[in-house]
This record gives sequence, C-alpha cells and structure tokens, in this order.
Amino acid sequence: MRSIAIINQKGGVGKTTTAVNLSAALAAKGLRVGLIDLDPQAHASLHLGINLQEPNPTVYDLLTSEKSLADIWQSAGENLSVASSHIDLAAAEVELAGVVGREVILRDKLELERERFDYVLIDCPPSLGILTLNALSAVDDVFLPLQPHFLALHGLSKLLRTIDLVARRLNDRLKLAGVVLCLFDTGTRLAAEVAADVEEFFREERAKQTPWQEVHLFASRVRRNIRLAEAPSFGESIFQYSPQSAGAEDYQALADEVISLYCKQQAADEQRFARAA
Repeated sequence: MRSIAIINQKGGVGKTTTAVNLSAALAAKGLRVGLIDLDPQAHASLHLGINLQEPNPTVYDLLTSEKSLADIWQSAGENLSVASSHIDLAAAEVELAGVVGREVILRDKLELERERFDYVLIDCPPSLGILTLNALSAVDDVFLPLQPHFLALHGLSKLLRTIDLVARRLNDRLKLAGVVLCLFDTGTRLAAEVAADVEEFFREERAKQTPWQEVHLFASRVRRNIRLAEAPSFGESIFQYSPQSAGAEDYQALADEVISLYCKQQAADEQRFARAA
C-alpha cells in the first residue's frame, strides 16, 4: 500500500482538488484507493458527494474513540472509499491534548488497512497542528500542491522543518516525494518562472541529507480550469462532472505519472534487495 499525505498550510492552492481528483483517477485505473478527509471543513467528503447529515461515524470518531477505519469507510464509486470528516474534528486537538501517543493514532489504525488498498491518500487541513502530525506520522510520502505565483515558496521552509522533525522523531519512512503545480496559467511567463524557481530550489537541496532529497517535481501541470471549480458543488469528481475537460486531462496525466514514479521506485528497491542478497 502506498500512503500519501497531501499538504500545504496555505489555502486555495488546489490541495483538496488534487486529493479528490488524483484519488478518483487512480481508482478509475482499477486501483483500490482510500481517501481520508482529515480537514474539519470536510471539503473532500462534500466534493465526492458524501452526505454529512447522515449519522455515520467519521474521522472524528476514528481519532477520539475505539472506531477503526473499517467502521467509517464509505463508498464514493468503484474502487474508491472515503473516510469522511466532520466539523467536530476541529475540536480534536483540544480533546486529544492529554492523550498519550496522540500523534500516532492514525498511524496505528491505518496499519490495519494495509492489505485493503493499493493507495491511501490523506487530505490534510491547512495547518500544521495535531491532525497534520497524525497524517505525517502515518504515511510514507508527502505530495505538496503549489500554485505558481511569487508566494509559492513562502512558508515552505516551515513545512519542510515540520516534515524533517516528524521524520526524525516519529516516522523515519517519511519523505517529501512530489510537488504538483496547480492553478497553472500556461500562457504566462510568471508561471514558467516560478516553476523554474521551484525546480532550482529542490535541485540545490539534493546534495543534503533531508526527507526531500529525492523529491519529484511532476511534469504534469494542473491548469486553471473552471470545470474543476464547478465540480465540488455537484458532489462529483472532475471525471464524473466533465470527463472531457482540461482538468480531467491534467489529473489523468498526473495519475499516470504517479503510477510510473512508484513503479520505478519499486524496481529500484528490488534491485537493491537483490544486490544485498
């Protein structure tokens, strides 16, 4: 199972849009996908048509009670399951303040689902609190959506410090695996310049021993597209709402690139194991 947290503490950069539509694209390829909505705003759940008025257990119950992930998954289509959020999740940080091991609750419960899914994606809140720490402690990889404007790298150092801290103290598997450029204006020089700046920043970091040493800047760009903005109001992924749109094309390409990236990693790992044997 590949586990991926999709994180950016800055809102409005395509984080939830990426979590939802990448999950849907992977599921459409026949892969078993779980999407955990860890944001109290529950936008990922609403985006996929989950009815939050029904009395179903949510991620709040997962973190604050004995509920397991198996108790809260809801189907959002073929091969796609969602662990939905709830506004009550906003109170979880206070309720968990005195709980021993509160940063690894999700890790322990996600481990039980390892054979159930090929991919599990976590839509994180736009903050670096206890909910995000739970996600970082539970996953192998982080994907970072960035909007290509002059503030793209603003606040990135704080996020990288958090990833580094979690990797050293809670989860030695954790790494920043990918950067996705979203809301990309293909006709502007600014977008191309910022993309080049991001690439140069991480190229310089490759010489350092960090969790983002081998980060992959995805070649797939998610273009600014009105259909992507409209789809959540219909409770549908872009592939249900407008399958011929540029947004669907871009997330299809991103899913292909993600699968290719992990296939290459698996092949490299197998080669290392063979040499070690």
